[in-house]
Amino acid sequence: MDRNFITNNIRNKRQSLSTVSESEMSGMLPKINTFSKKYLLKLLGTGALVSCLAMPALAAGSHTKATGNHAKKPNVIMIVIDDAGFASLGAFGSEIETPNIDQLAYSGLRYNRFDSAAISAPTRAALITGRNPQTVNMEDLPPKIVIKPGPNGGMKITRSKAPANSVPLGSGPATSGEIPTNAENVAQAFQASGYSTYALGKWHLAPEYVDNVKRNKAFWPLQRGFNYYYGFISGHTDQYHPLLIEDNHKLPTPQDPKYDLSVDLVDHAINLMKPDSKKPKFLYLALGATHAPLQVSKSYIDEYKGKYAIGWDKLRQERFIRQKQLGIIPQNTVLPPRGKGDAAWNSLDAQHKRVFARFMATYAGFMTQTDEQIGRLIKYLKKTHQYKNTLIMLITDNGAASEGGPNGGFRTAYGDRTTVAQMDAHLDEAGGPKTYMLYQRPWAYADDTPFRRYKLWPYLGGVRTPLIVSWPGHIKSPGSVRDQYVNVVDLAPTMLDAAGTKFAKKVDGVKQIPVAGRSFLKTFEDKNAKTRSVQFFSLRGDRAITDGKWRAVAMHRLGAPFSEDQWQLFNTEKDFSESTDLAKKYPEKLKEMKKLWWKEARKYSNPPIIKPNPVLYKFNHMSDGLND
Repeated sequence: MDRNFITNNIRNKRQSLSTVSESEMSGMLPKINTFSKKYLLKLLGTGALVSCLAMPALAAGSHTKATGNHAKKPNVIMIVIDDAGFASLGAFGSEIETPNIDQLAYSGLRYNRFDSAAISAPTRAALITGRNPQTVNMEDLPPKIVIKPGPNGGMKITRSKAPANSVPLGSGPATSGEIPTNAENVAQAFQASGYSTYALGKWHLAPEYVDNVKRNKAFWPLQRGFNYYYGFISGHTDQYHPLLIEDNHKLPTPQDPKYDLSVDLVDHAINLMKPDSKKPKFLYLALGATHAPLQVSKSYIDEYKGKYAIGWDKLRQERFIRQKQLGIIPQNTVLPPRGKGDAAWNSLDAQHKRVFARFMATYAGFMTQTDEQIGRLIKYLKKTHQYKNTLIMLITDNGAASEGGPNGGFRTAYGDRTTVAQMDAHLDEAGGPKTYMLYQRPWAYADDTPFRRYKLWPYLGGVRTPLIVSWPGHIKSPGSVRDQYVNVVDLAPTMLDAAGTKFAKKVDGVKQIPVAGRSFLKTFEDKNAKTRSVQFFSLRGDRAITDGKWRAVAMHRLGAPFSEDQWQLFNTEKDFSESTDLAKKYPEKLKEMKKLWWKEARKYSNPPIIKPNPVLYKFNHMSDGLND
C-alpha cells in the first residue's frame, strides 16, 4: 500500500494539539490557526487551496445551475462509513489520521447537526428512500425469517429465534424489514433521470430468509433500482473472508491471504467510475469498515502503538479541546460526564489498560486504512478529470459502537466470553483473521465526543454523526461548518435536487408513499438557508423529538407502560452536547414536545410505538443506569 500521505509532519503537528489543556489551548489559538493554514496547504495542495480561497461568491441565480440545468449532470457518490462516531474523523476532532476525508471536508462543507437513525439498517433505509425508517418497515434491523411448508401446499412464514443482533422487535409492519415497492428509492429515481446506478458494499436492507426461494432476492439491490451490485447483504462480514454477492449471485469466499474487503470494494468503485460520456453515474459505496470485526493489517495498527495508553477519559478531553479549536462545536459546549456503566480508565489494572489500548489502536488503524481507500477513489476521479463534476456526500451511519460492553469482543464481536487475560496472551493476533474484534464501550464514548452515550441510544451520541459534502464550484466558502439541522431522510432529496430531478409522486400509475425528507441544497451556498426543523425518533422503546433548538428524549424501562417514561428536555442551541436537562424548568415546553412526538409518530409509523424485545433491550442498555 502507498502510505506516503501519512507524513511525520502531519502526525507531529496533530499530536501537538492533543497534549494541551483547554486553558493552554486558548493561549495557543493564534499559533494553532497558523498551523491550520500550513496543514491545509500541505493536505490539499497549494494550488487547490488557493483556488478555493480565491473562488468568488456564487451568483444569486447559481442555485438554478446547481439543480441540474447545466449542460452536464453531475456524477453523485454517496459514501457510508460504518459504526464511526462524531469525533472519529480528523476534520471532526480526532487524532486518527484521515487526511483524504479531511481533504473532502476542508474543500467542501462539514455539517455539525446531522442526525442518523442510531443504527445501521434504519439509517440506510432512510438514506435511500428519503422516508422515515418506520414508514418503510425498517425501524430496526431486518429480521431473520424461516419459510416452512404450510397447509395445502402453501408456505408458512415465521420469525426465527435468532441471535440478539437479529431478533425482530415485533410483528407490525414497521419492523418487517421489507421496504415497500411504492416507496421509490434514490437509485430508481436516478435511473428514471438517465443515470447508471451502482451499489457496493453493505446492503442490510433485506430480511435474511433461511431458505433459497426467489423471495430471498426481492429486496436485493438489483430489484431495487441498481444496475450493478457487489458486496454483502448482511449487517457485517469478515474483512478477509467476506460473504460476497455479485448482482443476484453468491460468490466463492476469497481465499487469497492478501485479500482485503475495503480494497476490493474501492477497486470495483474505480472500475465503475471509468469515464463514460453516455450517462452520468450514481455510486452508493457502503463500506464494511469500521464496523466489527476490527480487522486490518499490523502495519496500520503499529501507526498507533502507544497512542492510546492515555485511556478513553483523557482521549475524550483532548478531542473535545480539538473540536473547539476546529470550530466543529460551539465554544460554550460542555462535556457531559462519563456514563455510570463505563469504568474510569484509572480504575483499570495494567493488563486491562494494555489490552484495551490495543483495541483502540486497531480501530484507529482500521479507520486510517479506510481513509486511504477513499483517497484512492478521489485520486482516480481527479486523474480522470471527473472530480469537479462529482457531488460526494460522506456520512457515518450511527454513533460509535457500544455493543462490545466493558471488555470488548476478541474472538467474536458480540457476547464474547474470552477473558482479558486470554486476550492479552494472544494480543499479537489483534486485527488478524483469527479475531473478530469490537472495542470496549468507553472507547465509543470517546468516539462520540462531545455527546452522551453511543450507537442505539436516543441521545445525540447515538444519532449525531459527521456529514461531509464536496462539490467543486457549487459551494460557497469551502471549508466552512454548517450548523443547519439535517437528517438522513434529507440526503436523497438533496442528491436528486443536485441532479435536477426529484422523487416521483407516481410510478407506473402507483401512488408513492410521501417523502419526509427535504433538499438542503441551498445550504451549499447559503449558511443561513432554512432546513427542516422537526424530526421524530423511535428505536427499541426509546424515543426522541427535535423541534428547532429543542430536543426531548425518553428512555424506556422494560415492562413499564410508555406513559411512565421519564422525558428529558434540552436546548441544543445553547447546550450543543445535551449536558443539562431542562424538563423541570420548562414543563410546558416538554408537554408540547411530547405531544409533537405523538403527532409525528402517528404520521410516520404504524403502530406509532412498538413494545421492545426484552433480549435486545437488555443488550442495548447493558443493565446500567438510565438517564445519567
